[in-house]
Amino acid sequence: MKRSTLHTAALLALPLLFVLGLFVVPLVQAVGISFQLPDATTRHYQRLIDVPVYRTVFVKTLRVAAVTTLVCLVLGYPTAYFVARLGERARAIAITLVALPFMLSVLVRNYVWMTLLQDTGLVNRLLQSLGLVDAPLRLMYNELGVLIAMVNMLVPYVFFPVLTALLAIPPALKTASTSLGANRFHTFLRVTLPLTAAGTAAGCLLTFIVALGFYITPAMLGGPREMMISSLIAFNVREVLNWPFAFSLATTLLGSTIVLYLAYRALAPRGTVLKPV
Repeated sequence: MKRSTLHTAALLALPLLFVLGLFVVPLVQAVGISFQLPDATTRHYQRLIDVPVYRTVFVKTLRVAAVTTLVCLVLGYPTAYFVARLGERARAIAITLVALPFMLSVLVRNYVWMTLLQDTGLVNRLLQSLGLVDAPLRLMYNELGVLIAMVNMLVPYVFFPVLTALLAIPPALKTASTSLGANRFHTFLRVTLPLTAAGTAAGCLLTFIVALGFYITPAMLGGPREMMISSLIAFNVREVLNWPFAFSLATTLLGSTIVLYLAYRALAPRGTVLKPV
């Protein structure tokens, strides 16, 4: 074996052991516990299907993640399009403002939203002072409050991939489109939108996957009635100590994510697939 090959193997050995020890082995153990090996029972997965409340939680998690992704797309794409048209200095300031919330912890941001959305919070007081409502609106401990906070936290996951795709478009293409008689709308529809499809799909996929695993936000702003899969997993681990069922929930969530990614790879046009690094 060549010396260069030995050096490469030696350099890759430590990262490989790190991945195996901290990710692969615990994942295999979690799957094994969910099936209660060596008994190899599927009753925990069957329980997820048979019990209506668990089906409801699973469907709610998918719905909240899907709505969050859609709203993030509606807000993130136009914002990225606007920022891409700015000058370099103004664009740098705008990107900093978008990235600024990432410097705060998720817990702090949730407390900020609780302060804003509670019955005596800033939003309700402003609406009442303007005479738009007579009584405080219920903006917390429901799905609406969860969606507002999740969208605020996940918009950058759509914004940055779309912005990267927009900035990668050669200006000459838009100039050529205009010279051929296309107006701004047709240029966007025929040139910009197709060329940003990969970035848009990647941002939406990333947003949806991250939204599936949200735990703190639904727990703090949604309350017990707005339980998602992550909250159900935590409840089975900490409260009832039903680890096999908790791992079956986690494995199902992971499997759904993998299926979603494989579907994305199969349906995305050739050359636009987001490849793992």
